[in-house]
Amino acid sequence: MSAFLMELVAVNKKAYKAIGCFFWQGPYVAAFASSNLGDVSPNVLGPHCTNTGESCENANSSCPIGGPSMCVAEGPGQDMFESTQIIGRIIYDKAKRVAIILIITFLIGMVEGNSFWDTLRDQVLGKPSEEIKECHKPKPVLLHTGEVMHLDYHGEISIFLTLKSFHAFGSQLLKPHPWHPDIVDVQIVTLGFLAITAIPGEFTTMSGRRLRQAVGEMIRVLHCLKEFEAYGMLNMTVVISGLCNVYTHYITTYEEYQAQRYEAASTIYGPHTLSAYIQLFRVLAKAIATGTVANLSSGPEPPFFEELMSPLIPNIVDRVPLGRTFGDILLPANSTYRVGEVVEVTFVGANPKNSAENRTHQTFLTVEKYEATSATWQIMHNDASWETR
Repeated sequence: MSAFLMELVAVNKKAYKAIGCFFWQGPYVAAFASSNLGDVSPNVLGPHCTNTGESCENANSSCPIGGPSMCVAEGPGQDMFESTQIIGRIIYDKAKRVAIILIITFLIGMVEGNSFWDTLRDQVLGKPSEEIKECHKPKPVLLHTGEVMHLDYHGEISIFLTLKSFHAFGSQLLKPHPWHPDIVDVQIVTLGFLAITAIPGEFTTMSGRRLRQAVGEMIRVLHCLKEFEAYGMLNMTVVISGLCNVYTHYITTYEEYQAQRYEAASTIYGPHTLSAYIQLFRVLAKAIATGTVANLSSGPEPPFFEELMSPLIPNIVDRVPLGRTFGDILLPANSTYRVGEVVEVTFVGANPKNSAENRTHQTFLTVEKYEATSATWQIMHNDASWETR
């Protein structure tokens, strides 16, 4: 992965480990892929109240003083930069020792609770129906997007995972497109004895284990009936590829859904979402194992939206302050620095969006060292380097 591709990557663990693995490896395609990543966090020290220091590892992720907003999980480092470096290095070292590996993405979240959002929701979208509240229990409904979606494709929701059709709310709100997908793609790709389940969202760890077990993998010493084994395809290795085809937020187990932490609150199709996915993937696995894929129905077609809305602000013409030109130094660097000191410079620049579209260089920033022997400047770091974070 070159600086050309990484110039707009923020400081995060994937970017850091990608630099370690791919930066000098040449022009080949590689990735730290996403598996069942929904509830995996690099904050290994766990959640603590920032004002008291006590643990807030409870069902509500809440502190006695200050509530949920004071409950924050921490990583292994002294700050987020050191934590990023530590976690990224661990994953990079692990990936380097094996031939093929799927690396999970690290995401964090915390439970929030505030009546302000309920009031805002009621004012903008109206109150959710009692049926929706009952269907999604114990989840407190923040945005009842299923009830207010604009149904301009025959007014029907035909996905297997939805719980009802909402005709009454059809064209009233949220034009021109639905907020969440009504029809999602599920698929299994097999390569020899490897089966890749394509998941349109983020499975939690336990959701992923249950799905893999259901469609074919032997989980440690468990010997449950699995579709591939039942139809003669033994020793299949099943892996999960998350965030495929379309994004449907998180998928938790039924038990995890009851606690209503971040991942459960983001499981938009209700408490039985995982069961529905398992049912569908078992059908696909059986069809593959028995050679009857051609007999499967393709299912309903998702709507095709020709006119998409872009939230991006159009690029504006770059201008410089009066009496200045692009590149003028406003705050120069010092003549000397000690090891570990932060170098800060300020200069007149342009909009990065314009620079990215009309690029003349492969990076926004270089740190160069003058080589006296050759009388040339050598690039030591660029904007993709950890040192320029």
